[in-house]
Amino acid sequence: MLTSSSLSIGDLAQQANCKVQTIRYYEDIGLLPLPLRNAGNQRRYGDTTLSRLNFIRHARDFGFPVPAIRELLSLSDTPERPCEEIHAVARHHLTEVEARLQRLEALREELQRMLSHGDDGQVRDCRVIEVLSDHEQCEVHGRATAENTHEHGERPAS
Repeated sequence: MLTSSSLSIGDLAQQANCKVQTIRYYEDIGLLPLPLRNAGNQRRYGDTTLSRLNFIRHARDFGFPVPAIRELLSLSDTPERPCEEIHAVARHHLTEVEARLQRLEALREELQRMLSHGDDGQVRDCRVIEVLSDHEQCEVHGRATAENTHEHGERPAS
C-alpha cells in the first residue's frame, strides 16, 4: 500500500537532482528496485528508494563503476556483514583511480611537450597535428603501443 509520502518519478528525480531517464536506467539494470504502481499505473517511490538513489549517485560521483555499486548495495543490504568486504571494493577502486591518475599525468606531460613547440608557424608545421597524426611521435601512446605489443608476444615495431 502506498503512503502519502510516496513520490512520482518526476518528484524523485527532482529530489535526487537527476533525470527521469537515469532512474529508469538504474531500474533496468537492477540498481533500483522496480517501483510500486498506483491505480493509474504511475510509478510511486518511497524514501528508501530516494536514499538508495542518492547512494548510487554519490558512488558514481566517486567514479565507482556499476558492478562495484551493485556489490556495495548488495553488501549494504545486510548490515551485519563485516565492513572488510566493503573496504575491499573501495581499495580495488582506489587502485584503479591511482592507475588512471598516472595515465592522466602522462597525457598531461605529452600535451605539454606538444605545446612547447610554439604556435607561431603554419598548420602544416604544427607539432600538435604531427603527434596526433603519428602514434610513433607520441611518447605516451607510442611507448604504450610497443609495450602492449610486446606483452602479447609480438615483436615491437622497429
